[in-house]
Amino acid sequence: MLIGALVRINYLTNPTAFKVFAGCVLLYIGFRLLRENFASKTSSSANVEERFSQEVKKYKSSNGKFKLPKAKVRVFNFKILEYEFVGEVFQVRVVPILIISSIVGIVGGIYGIGGGAIMAPIYVAFFHLPVYTVAGPALMGTFITSVFGTLFYQALAPFYPHLAVAPDWKLGLLFGLGGLVGMYVGARLQKFLPAKLIKLILSIGIIFLAIRYILGFVWK
Repeated sequence: MLIGALVRINYLTNPTAFKVFAGCVLLYIGFRLLRENFASKTSSSANVEERFSQEVKKYKSSNGKFKLPKAKVRVFNFKILEYEFVGEVFQVRVVPILIISSIVGIVGGIYGIGGGAIMAPIYVAFFHLPVYTVAGPALMGTFITSVFGTLFYQALAPFYPHLAVAPDWKLGLLFGLGGLVGMYVGARLQKFLPAKLIKLILSIGIIFLAIRYILGFVWK
């Protein structure tokens, strides 16, 4: 995030061209996610998502007495993260996650794109993790990078008095309050929505954003 902020301030004060790059990346991720959403449902994540949907039906019919399954971490070290969800074990390597997260952090620092908007579909489309288990980590990562990104820009502002570097705290507060309400509602509703619908909404949102970035550069 700090690297991205420095790149933005020193080299991309007018990040119009960067929108094309971000748009192309998001377009690829969006179509990859869309393609996998309509592909044959033979992966372990698809099977788990279907089983979790059945568990939710039991939960609803029991008036909340039936407990929903949770993700349980089995192994976590510098090499792998392994967790169990609805009887299925998922494993990801830590180093690729850190590398991709660092790249996403730079992108977020440059343009302020929420890391969760990129990391969540990457978790689903490339690491084949259940969509129900990626929302929490993606939001947590976005929260941490957003806080530090804001502090970085505020700390860098005195060194660039000729540029509007400092955050607009009032506008940011409005974004934060709206996002807080949206995240709470989304977290409450997520488990009641089919995984296919969640992926569809996610992919369409990403593709729409990517096209807006690209067309904004073409029609400027």
